[in-house]
Amino acid sequence: MSKTILITGASSGFGLMLANELHQKGYTVIGTSREPEKYKGETPFKLLRLNIDDDNSINSFTQELFQYIKQLDVLVNNAGFMITGIAEETSIELGRQQFETNFWGTVKITNALLPYFRSQRNGKIITVSSIVGLIGPPNLSYYSASKHAVEGFFKSLRFELEQFNVKVSMVEPGWFKTNLGHNSVSSKGKNIDDYDAYRKKVDAFTQNGIKNAEAPDAVVNSIIKIIETKEPKLKNLVGKMTGVIVFLQSHATKMFESTMLNNVKNAR
Repeated sequence: MSKTILITGASSGFGLMLANELHQKGYTVIGTSREPEKYKGETPFKLLRLNIDDDNSINSFTQELFQYIKQLDVLVNNAGFMITGIAEETSIELGRQQFETNFWGTVKITNALLPYFRSQRNGKIITVSSIVGLIGPPNLSYYSASKHAVEGFFKSLRFELEQFNVKVSMVEPGWFKTNLGHNSVSSKGKNIDDYDAYRKKVDAFTQNGIKNAEAPDAVVNSIIKIIETKEPKLKNLVGKMTGVIVFLQSHATKMFESTMLNNVKNAR
């Protein structure tokens, strides 16, 4: 019997690539989008409306979902966005918005589906995090904080769900070519003069990362491997040098910063 897989944020980026690949492999795929009508007829899989920031939308979605499927085997938490900017220049309101989607939205849709996973005593929950959920690069303070929160939540959740045979995994990509970077939201706060020179350097680093990012196939393949593995790992770093980067910031902060800024200088 084909597994049924739910992918949030499946109208673009990793989510769309993953949904198409899984559909081609014969899985039953349900994707979500805030505006599914914009993609009508463009996806070979079912695309349902879901805004993970909205409690009413989550409630309506879960009721609609089980009109289409009888069993849910895998949840892939993929929906989210990225705020860039110097921490002191970013408004608290914008920071809250980052957490509302990336953390609380992910938690709320997961919690809404946990009763179904518990009742069937089987399933997998895979959450697309980021390497910045393990490190703290400049210019990404709130995005990094939201991903750190996601990491902590699911690390704990995996212990609680083990008794129900529900496996929890995290995927932590480095820089990959998707629309996440291009569609990122700038803090657009009032610039503080003291940060002018540093801001230029980290902006250049961010743009260089987007420009030279890897093709996203590796992330899609990593998620598929988790789906098809009986006992998947909790943590799954994806991308060149991700392990080295985590080590450098954990054990040699000055070296990490120097390497980052030198890469920007050499890329010019």
